[in-house]
Amino acid sequence: MGNTRFIPTLTVALLLLNFVVSFSTKITTNISTDQSAVLALKAHVINDPQNLLTTNWSSAFYICKWIGVTCGSRHRRVIALDLSNMSLSGFLPPHIGNLSFLTWLNMKNNNFHGPLPAQLANLHRVKYIQLSFNGFYGEIPSWFGSFPKLKYLSLSHNNFTGEIPSNMFEGLPRLQVLYLAKDGLSGKIPMSLFECKELQDIDLAGNKLEGILPKEIGNLTMLKILQLHNNLI
Repeated sequence: MGNTRFIPTLTVALLLLNFVVSFSTKITTNISTDQSAVLALKAHVINDPQNLLTTNWSSAFYICKWIGVTCGSRHRRVIALDLSNMSLSGFLPPHIGNLSFLTWLNMKNNNFHGPLPAQLANLHRVKYIQLSFNGFYGEIPSWFGSFPKLKYLSLSHNNFTGEIPSNMFEGLPRLQVLYLAKDGLSGKIPMSLFECKELQDIDLAGNKLEGILPKEIGNLTMLKILQLHNNLI
């Protein structure tokens, strides 16, 4: 009788232990994925004059304590990456797209260059992207329309060329701030821009944009700032 009563208790204990081990393994795997992605970025940094990443981004320290890295309190995943004003130079690796919990990406005022990796389109939770004052080049990718939660997008003062993708803004319903100033952009302002009803601040100054400003701009009833100077509009 005693042994019979013991079996259910033992079963529950084993199930609980299995859950704990499985949950811990999952958390470790997720942290490992984020750490690998951030270390891949470090590997693509060519110059770190202040040795900020060189000395701090190490497996000897917990990733959530690394400079410029913020983890969420609930899942302990990387939710923010802020490397602004660090005088870094290098490239953005495709591994950044593995930071699946990232909501904030700020790399303003560095010397990152090259085209933007398409894997950034995997950051479906991102709300803030600030890549201004770098050396990114090529055309602005159409996959920037893959961020349904994005509120702030700044790509100003880079070396982008070509036209703004016509469908870029169709997938950005929550966009509030758009900075694409002094990027060498040409063509017309996409009509899809005027579907972003929450826009409050637009800066497209210093490009080669042309055409007539359409009446649909009246759809942007929350718009407070519009900068279009030094274009052909």
